[in-house]
Amino acid sequence: MAAVDSEFALDLPPPVSRSKAGFAKALLAWYDEARRRLPWRAEPGEVPDPYRVWLSEIMLQQTTVATVLDRFPRFLAKFPTVKALAAAPLESVLAEWAGLGYYARARNLHACAREVAVMGGRFPDTAAGLARLPGIGDYTAGAIAAIAFGRPVAAVDGNVERVMTRVHRLADPLPGAKPAIRRLTQALVPADRPGDFAQALMDLGAGICQPKTPACSRCPVARFCEGAAAGDATRYPVKAPKAARPTRHGTVHVAIRERDGAVLLRRRPAKGLLGGMMEVPGGEWAEGAAPLAPPPFAGDWRRLNVAVEHTFTHFHLILSVEVARVADFAAAGEWHRPAHLDQAGLPTVFMKVLRAAGVV
Repeated sequence: MAAVDSEFALDLPPPVSRSKAGFAKALLAWYDEARRRLPWRAEPGEVPDPYRVWLSEIMLQQTTVATVLDRFPRFLAKFPTVKALAAAPLESVLAEWAGLGYYARARNLHACAREVAVMGGRFPDTAAGLARLPGIGDYTAGAIAAIAFGRPVAAVDGNVERVMTRVHRLADPLPGAKPAIRRLTQALVPADRPGDFAQALMDLGAGICQPKTPACSRCPVARFCEGAAAGDATRYPVKAPKAARPTRHGTVHVAIRERDGAVLLRRRPAKGLLGGMMEVPGGEWAEGAAPLAPPPFAGDWRRLNVAVEHTFTHFHLILSVEVARVADFAAAGEWHRPAHLDQAGLPTVFMKVLRAAGVV
């Protein structure tokens, strides 16, 4: 078997009792030696900073650790405290978030910071209290409560789901199995080191219990794992078939100012997809043929031969791009020079548009 060492699987003794003490002790002993050093994590003996824990957990939603490693220090330098983040204009936060995707997270981040600032800059120290704040769901509430405040609660992300379904050979498909996975995880959380336990499970899933190639022979909790014992760990988690992702079409208009190459941008409505972000002017995005989208003003518009494509969580987008070079005039929007576009906070899809148009 390519993904699991079958000889190792045959040599495993029957899974032992999954007691809290046994599973947690083995996992934490491994974590003490193999833990990842990450800028938002407290070192052994240090007190975790709730602001850093919260900020990292929001950033890591739907984003890779490698990406957050690059962006977290820069974001923290600009907004060093929750009060500083709360006091900043939303536009500044959105601009700094550009490229991280899922921009509703940035709006919720700002709203959450403002609520915490009203509370004197102190986060609630329970999962229930944290879950009442904007942008904090069950997983994030559990992670912050465990890591920042030492509360013995489960924090179940995708990595933990994979570990737990393999440990228990849970055949119920996701997402329906999520409540069962949470209960199984909660039963293993130790009272004395819940934060380290949460991070250890995350590291185990990221580095050992990987989706296609679990390293069962190196796993610190393999003797507790039914999937490793049976040699079929890669069957788990079982996932329900995904619905087909629809395709939407639209048209955007890139107006380039002749005297300096500046491009016309405008701000999207506060609510909805990419709410409050800057955009290249365009029409609605709809399934089927691209809807008619008249240019924002008269000009010598030419359509590019190549469309721009971008995939969001729930749909794929194909944009036709029209370009015109124009004289200086007062427009409904803002002119941004190419050298300063990184300060505009443009979402990735519109940066793709500008690259296709030769602006950047």
